[in-house]
Amino acid sequence: MISISPTWRKVLTGFAATVLAVGAVTYTGSGASAYADVQVFTDSKTAADGKQYWVQNHLVGKQAAAARADAGDGKRKKWLLVWAGDENIADTLVKDIKNLPGTIGGGLNKVRNALPGPDFLAVVDATEGSSTYGKVVNTATVGPLVENEPHHMQYVWHKGDTIYAGALFAAATYAFDVSALPELKLKGVSLPTQTLGGSVPDAYWVLKDGTAYGTYMGGPVVPGPYRYDNGQVAVGNGFAGSPGSVIRFDQNGKALSQTSAATPQGDNEKLCANLPRIGQPTCANPHGIQAREDLNTLVTSDYAEPRNIILDPVKQPSPYLRRPTVRTWDISDRNAPKLKSVSYLPNGPRGDDYDPLYAESRAVMETTVTNLPGHKGAFAQTMQGGAVFYTPDITAKEPHWYEVFDDGAANKAIYPNNDSVGASSNGGWIQTSPDDKYLYRAIVGRQKGTLGPDDPGTVGGVYVLDIQKLVAAGTNFKGRIDSKQKAEQGGGDDLPHVVGAAPINPGVPGAGPHWGAYDNFVLGPDGFYTETQSPTRLAVSNYFVARSGLDGDHKVNILSLGKDGKVAVDQNFRDEFTHQVGLNFNRKSWPHGDFGNAKPHSELFVVADADVK
Repeated sequence: MISISPTWRKVLTGFAATVLAVGAVTYTGSGASAYADVQVFTDSKTAADGKQYWVQNHLVGKQAAAARADAGDGKRKKWLLVWAGDENIADTLVKDIKNLPGTIGGGLNKVRNALPGPDFLAVVDATEGSSTYGKVVNTATVGPLVENEPHHMQYVWHKGDTIYAGALFAAATYAFDVSALPELKLKGVSLPTQTLGGSVPDAYWVLKDGTAYGTYMGGPVVPGPYRYDNGQVAVGNGFAGSPGSVIRFDQNGKALSQTSAATPQGDNEKLCANLPRIGQPTCANPHGIQAREDLNTLVTSDYAEPRNIILDPVKQPSPYLRRPTVRTWDISDRNAPKLKSVSYLPNGPRGDDYDPLYAESRAVMETTVTNLPGHKGAFAQTMQGGAVFYTPDITAKEPHWYEVFDDGAANKAIYPNNDSVGASSNGGWIQTSPDDKYLYRAIVGRQKGTLGPDDPGTVGGVYVLDIQKLVAAGTNFKGRIDSKQKAEQGGGDDLPHVVGAAPINPGVPGAGPHWGAYDNFVLGPDGFYTETQSPTRLAVSNYFVARSGLDGDHKVNILSLGKDGKVAVDQNFRDEFTHQVGLNFNRKSWPHGDFGNAKPHSELFVVADADVK
């Protein structure tokens, strides 16, 4: 492995900082490709800055034609959309930087592919039995911005929904029209100048009226006081700092409202660090977001002050920059969310066994609500803490959260050689099934050496918890994770228990999936798709953020999901070039050109409007 000299690291870091600062690098090239007969269609919109922004479709002729109407059976298509970034030399912690096509080691005449290229939505045929199953039939590139660091979209897609896709570094939100897949159109783009009250967009929740809430994890773009339209004033420490906000978007990506996630009195100073410090310490860095419209309640989870994750240097100066808090909001007035509560997750039975960074309450990345009438609970999970928490009533004035599962109790179900320690499991995606029977969870796994020089790490993967007893018990559930034994083996009583698990990258510690989505569509006897309450497949992606050191292998896998919660990697979903299981985003060629490796962060199952009822 090559080393990067301090001088080069400064150059690369400076280059990355410049991209972040200017927020725009223009891509103009196209490049040759291993794909033949590529049809190019561009849809552009004029943004608030008066400039043109676009999505450019690159449909692979033969594959796209076959995908539209499979020659074998004419079955209507289901798609997996993957929001992916171009891997380039600004990813200063990419472990295989020496293998980037055309990097410095390859000579200056080959450096093009190591420079920032276009980010894109990959359109993948996800129709089981299709002749093009697992093939990329379109790459819809965005421009002129590059090195967006594509991050999250919404958690699930329903017919007619706009797809909202966040650009972590560019602080932009793209709004896509996917009604005529495999082709896409751009409905609009929100630039940082439209959301000065927040930065670093993370995730989105689409409401029934087609609008969406988005979490902007970072602080107001400019340091100092910022006055929001609702009269709030928050003092922030700048772009990618604190406090973050919740933004409401219309169906074209226009910001309708901005609301600070900060409380007037600030948060617990001991538990909530900020760099640089601000007058009112805050943990308000919302990451995960889900809503129960019938309960007029929104739930967001605070993860971290993002500049300490995505910008060099990546060494964490304090464990208290990772957040232990969950917030609930009253959304009776959809355009004016009101912060109701800030809950601090409790630490669990591991006590002082490890660095405070790995306490159960640290880094509350995601939250997921229950769905059915009569259920009011929600779950939250911690990335560094490696635990799952539950509150039975999100409408309470001050919801109380309980630890109900430790990732360590799933480790051996994922991979027999794993230990049963949940600390630093690096879990990301967590999602309830539509019928509130199961909880789906993706964990990267613990990297080797995290907890000490002799730490072997753990293999990551996907596991499924049965949550039926817990949810049915309401506020009267009995189980508690109050001992190390329960943390490592499960809490028993009415607490969740593992019913299915599958490794991703068996034998390789810390290389599992970060994100996922469930397939909420089934094909009916009339040949059209309808939504289901019992998903039969999941998709996961093995990438977090390269600059954090969790780069992953850039593969996307599909897993089959049984009615009993059993889960297994789909052996038929294979890469079209390597023919190995899983779609590999580390490749030389794409339909849009020979731009090399890409970083797949999030995915969604989607069906064209004409094919779904």
